[in-house]
Amino acid sequence: MSDAVASAVVRLHEAGIPDPTNEARRLAALAAEQGTDLADLVARRVTHEPFSHIKGRRAFWKHDFVVTADVLDPRPDTETLVEIALTLPFDRVLDLGTGSGCILLSLLAERRSTTGVGVDISAAALQVAKTNAGITQTEEQVQWLESDWFDAVEGTFDLITSNPPYITEAAYADLDPTVQRYEPRIALTPGGDGLAPYRLIAQQGAKFLAPDGYVLLEIGFDQGDSVQSIFKVSGWRDISCIPDLNGKDRVIRAKSPN
Repeated sequence: MSDAVASAVVRLHEAGIPDPTNEARRLAALAAEQGTDLADLVARRVTHEPFSHIKGRRAFWKHDFVVTADVLDPRPDTETLVEIALTLPFDRVLDLGTGSGCILLSLLAERRSTTGVGVDISAAALQVAKTNAGITQTEEQVQWLESDWFDAVEGTFDLITSNPPYITEAAYADLDPTVQRYEPRIALTPGGDGLAPYRLIAQQGAKFLAPDGYVLLEIGFDQGDSVQSIFKVSGWRDISCIPDLNGKDRVIRAKSPN
């Protein structure tokens, strides 16, 4: 181990960064790749800035997506939603709270004959998504719409997807600083019990779905029963809760009401 890497390990350990030895080696490799000084990258990481932000990319499904502080960092758990979506028939997809666009663009890249609309209230997030459309070569398949949920949405879709903000107000206060300091609050928590986006989608989503269309929504590991109940009360059909690879409740699938 070089002196520079050893020094980085000490600084990362003192800052409370998990697995500082591995982190120092990852930063050293990135520094060499970018032609930058390791100490500069370490100075960013000790503030708990995510590694993905320092690198500027995050791997998700089959692509490396651009990420910034304007979007939620794609998580491997969300790949469960993509995997489930690809078992369903769809020609047109609506992705609510699209952020980096990782869900929608992964689906469009898998099915080149399909089209989609990515919706976000954040203009800055949509700029990141547009960049990622270029990376996935899906620019001709996708439209971007600045909207507060369904407010500016028109038309019907075969599939509605979303990884909405779902962390409760209480849980948000206890988030790891890497998340709380550097990812947009609006993409993490709606406040209160964390369920407001699901209530809104259950109440309004059917108006934008073709007959027998589906919604697929990511949820928190402890929200399965609550979200299923919300959709049941609103008349949705074939409601199910699907676990991720760790066996935790992760995705709600529901078919449009009659």
